[in-house]
Amino acid sequence: MRLLGARVRRPAEPPAVPEALQIAGAWSWRLLAVAGALALAFWIIAQLRIIVIPLMVAALLTALMIPLVGWLVRRRWPRGLAVAVSVVLLLAAITALFWLAVSQIREGYPDLQRRAIDSYDGLRQFLLESPLHLTEADLARYTDTIGEAVQDDTQQIVASALSVGSSLGHLLVGLLLTVFATIFLLLDGARIWRWIVGIFPRRARPAVDGSGRAGWVTLGNFVRVQVLVAAIDAVGIGLGAFILGLFYGGMPLVVPIAVLVFLGSFIPVVGAIATGAIAVVVALVALGPIPAVIMLGIVLLVQQIEGHVLQPFIMGTAVKVHPLAVVLAVAGGSIIAGIPGALFAVPVVAFLNVAITTIATGSWRTSPRPTDVTEVPVA
Repeated sequence: MRLLGARVRRPAEPPAVPEALQIAGAWSWRLLAVAGALALAFWIIAQLRIIVIPLMVAALLTALMIPLVGWLVRRRWPRGLAVAVSVVLLLAAITALFWLAVSQIREGYPDLQRRAIDSYDGLRQFLLESPLHLTEADLARYTDTIGEAVQDDTQQIVASALSVGSSLGHLLVGLLLTVFATIFLLLDGARIWRWIVGIFPRRARPAVDGSGRAGWVTLGNFVRVQVLVAAIDAVGIGLGAFILGLFYGGMPLVVPIAVLVFLGSFIPVVGAIATGAIAVVVALVALGPIPAVIMLGIVLLVQQIEGHVLQPFIMGTAVKVHPLAVVLAVAGGSIIAGIPGALFAVPVVAFLNVAITTIATGSWRTSPRPTDVTEVPVA
């Protein structure tokens, strides 16, 4: 028997919104907030790309040269002199590489032009004698059609040519900014990093410092391994083109092809495909279809060795990023920012992967903080 005045409990009413929908809504607005923040960050980067791209290139160059600077400093060289010698050696190597490529192109272009004319005459004769039963009038009509298509694009070509002055000015500004940023990162990287860490709240600074240093080590590993992979690709394809030329009467532009492969390999996946296609086209124009097929086989063989041997065992260990993530990062970076996006996608993903993992696992509390000058800009 219930006591008088006792409060009777009513059964709880079901919530107006199901729990699953509440959870989905909570996730949705948080994801929208993160997406909005990322979109704003990308927009700011796009507006400041003339500054951001040189700074990112400077970071990669700093990671590449810091071992040499550290080696000189450990042998009692003044740090300023060590940085100056390292930068001069880098600029000399890049200048020598481009000079070699340009001089070889100038020497090989007349031969390539002559062979291209011979190849065109041979193709024209083949079409006239082929079962397609083409006539001189048909070939002339097709040639006129191609000429009209080129003429229709003349306005766009002229507009692009008029913008060369502005692009060239931006390029020069970017090069100067890259050189100055690299010098100051090598000279005063420690103080710059301490200033960046100091922006964060005091309690978060140890985690930020540890994760950033771990990411920097991974970035340095990526740059050095990428140089090795690019050199192996260039030697493999260049040597294949040279041997192919020995059997088919000489192949022009072997050295420029090797240089292009070396430079293009710094853009994972996309660069290797583009430069390999150039090598195949040169072989087709200069030597004919059969050597072009052989050149294609050489390019595919070198890329298979890179994809199944170098990338998994060397790059995978150094960067700690799955090959699928590399492909997706390059594709996403190229969609967002074109060639610069494809170039910086993998190092950015590798840096963020290690930094976030370091914070999430709390390994920054127990792992020794790298202080060697070969690992961080300055100890």
